[in-house]
Amino acid sequence: MHLPSASHTDRLGENWGFQAMIAQLRGKLLLKTPTQSVIDCSGVGYEVNHTPFTAEKMPQGEVSLYIYTYVKEDILQLYGFYDPAEKESFKQLIRVSSVGPKLALSILSSLAYQELWSAVQARDFSRLQGIPGIGKKTAERLSLELKDRIPNISFQPGPAGATSGSQELESILLNLGYQRNEVQRSLKKISDSDENFYQEPLETAVRRALSELTGSA
Repeated sequence: MHLPSASHTDRLGENWGFQAMIAQLRGKLLLKTPTQSVIDCSGVGYEVNHTPFTAEKMPQGEVSLYIYTYVKEDILQLYGFYDPAEKESFKQLIRVSSVGPKLALSILSSLAYQELWSAVQARDFSRLQGIPGIGKKTAERLSLELKDRIPNISFQPGPAGATSGSQELESILLNLGYQRNEVQRSLKKISDSDENFYQEPLETAVRRALSELTGSA
């Protein structure tokens, strides 16, 4: 496939916002791995890179992903996100010096976005250095450059591995019609009093959250 020259691509991006041309894809899921999928949109198959957290949430059949289109010289890659907050976190990461899309996706594949921002806020360098490809200097740079960019999204420190469960639980409660602020307040109240809350089976956690939200706890 012939791609435009670097200068022409740069002009497209500058004049037409080329990197934002594909902001969302909705279509039939043809192939899915933990880090990459192919989505058929009107007969065209789009190869999309994503995190395992997004892969877990993608249903069989029709899917919809928020997309970040990365264009550089002769490279055009699509990065997909089930959650818009994950996409925003990705965009903030690639603004950090020496962090490209591949490393940003690796970071978000190792830590769910809530865990990432918790580590940044707490200046938890050891947590950041546990990510493949992140050494001491990069961990310090991430913390320094991201500390003033923490987006207005929910993030629960919680135990490792529990964050994807908290995301799913919050999404379920929002889909039931509850407001985000009351959902977050209720979940925080429960998790503060029970550190194992996010490790419970999802159905149990939903029932406890609903009891808290309805005042019948």
